[in-house]
Amino acid sequence: MIPPAFEYVRAASLDEALSYLEKYGDDARLLAGGHSLLPLMRLRLATPKVLVDIGRIRDLAYVREEGGDLAIGALTTHHAVERAQAVAAAARALSDAASVLGDPQVRNRGTFGGELAHADPAADYGAVVLALGGAVTAAGRGGRRSVPIDDWFRGPFTTALQPGEILLEYRAPAAAAREASVYRKFARRASDYGMVGVAVRLRLGEDGRCANARIALSCVADRPVRAEAAEAALAGRAPEGDVVRQAAALVLQGVTVADDPFCPADYRTHLAQVETARAIAEAAARARAA
Repeated sequence: MIPPAFEYVRAASLDEALSYLEKYGDDARLLAGGHSLLPLMRLRLATPKVLVDIGRIRDLAYVREEGGDLAIGALTTHHAVERAQAVAAAARALSDAASVLGDPQVRNRGTFGGELAHADPAADYGAVVLALGGAVTAAGRGGRRSVPIDDWFRGPFTTALQPGEILLEYRAPAAAAREASVYRKFARRASDYGMVGVAVRLRLGEDGRCANARIALSCVADRPVRAEAAEAALAGRAPEGDVVRQAAALVLQGVTVADDPFCPADYRTHLAQVETARAIAEAAARARAA
């Protein structure tokens, strides 16, 4: 299908983009990489009257370490996230996710912040950022604010981003000694959205027991979800053998599991448990080697 007519404006700076959002209000939508918005427009599921192109605001494309945190600008491409040594060192699960996200064309044009703002329940980064922790920075005409990542995802395609705001940055604590993260996805075919995505961040104590764990999943519910029961099952225990299996069995406790013709809820539950066990074991191995 062909989308309805719209006006196109290009913002050269953050202030200019914010002024366009203020001017056009609900009639405007932001355009970065376009891999989420344009397909919706072609299907007429989204019908903005004005597209505000922010893709050339290069100040929002960066990966850097600052004060013990990993900071990623909203306009950083998936390819840049995949290849950045700072990401691999500080939050390897993000490298894992970027490497299996879409295809090379998507990874070279799509943006990190675009996926976080779009908040597709089946997208890859949602589980990863929940597992890593940290916060998102957003800017509006009233200034900037920080949103803890645990409060970011509000529902399908819904975030804490307010009207007139632009997502600027995601920031997470860099991996410490004996700490590592992993992302695993099970998909029907390469480049597909996953049936299940699991991210684990694991820190081991000097005795080899789990000192801290964060586990999150995408593709299983109406938003990315934390698996707090599974996290608690690992606390203070060596992540191996029966301990891992017990934690994995709890990974969807309290979650209304998505059910569809491609992946029935019982099969999705099984996949989530299997992939969680593998992700915990892999994160533990990386943490021991860190």
